[in-house]
Amino acid sequence: MPLEVKWPFPQAPLRGWRLSSSFITGMVGTYSYIWTKYFNCLTVHNQEVLLDLIDQRPVDTPLITLSNHQSCMDDPLLWGILKMRHLWNFQQMRWAPAASDICFTREFYSRFFSRGKCVPVCRGDGVYQKGMDFLLEKMNCGEWVHIFPEGKVNMTQEFIRLKWGVGRLIAECSLNPVILPLWHVGMNDILPNETPYIPRIGKRITVLVGKPFNVKTLVDSLRAENKSQMEMRKALTDFIQEEFWSLRSQAEALHGQVQAQT
Repeated sequence: MPLEVKWPFPQAPLRGWRLSSSFITGMVGTYSYIWTKYFNCLTVHNQEVLLDLIDQRPVDTPLITLSNHQSCMDDPLLWGILKMRHLWNFQQMRWAPAASDICFTREFYSRFFSRGKCVPVCRGDGVYQKGMDFLLEKMNCGEWVHIFPEGKVNMTQEFIRLKWGVGRLIAECSLNPVILPLWHVGMNDILPNETPYIPRIGKRITVLVGKPFNVKTLVDSLRAENKSQMEMRKALTDFIQEEFWSLRSQAEALHGQVQAQT
């Protein structure tokens, strides 16, 4: 499925582009911060792990975060867990793939979402497409990329095998990325996946930040065994999937404890 608009990212962004991007990410981030903390009740576990990686990881260490996908508003609302200093910092904020058939159907939408550091990804075009190449470039520069590896809003919250895009980003990254899984509960209460699609207030959200890890040993082993790119993507995705899904029961238990106390 071809992109319906022209590619939104300039080869060499000018100062005006970066300023407008900082403004949009900051404003949307501020909305998320206020909506989750003051209009709803946000509880974050192990928040300092994520904040430390954003603030203190070496410049040559990319960060790739991954989380479950409950609602169309997961991004940006998930970033209500950050501090204002992160939300208004262009360099520190995440890059994220976004569905081209939703966010990039018109030039106005394209300008807005691209300046929000969202990258168009075309459904059905596989792991080798321009959006994925762009995200890989950002990782090779040591930047932060966030993905929803289920590949869609999981409305039934059933087990879904993770898409191989995450495996490609890690297998082909020239640096050694830190991988950080997150699991959130309650986002679909703020914006239900049914009509009317109106954000709610007074709901509880729980975000569990997992333990950071890397897969350098596994990558080196797969390369030493002369595994193909496809085999590497699958092996890496399968490994990450185990770490990722192990957070679910913990996050749901923590969310249940908060609800029981009210």
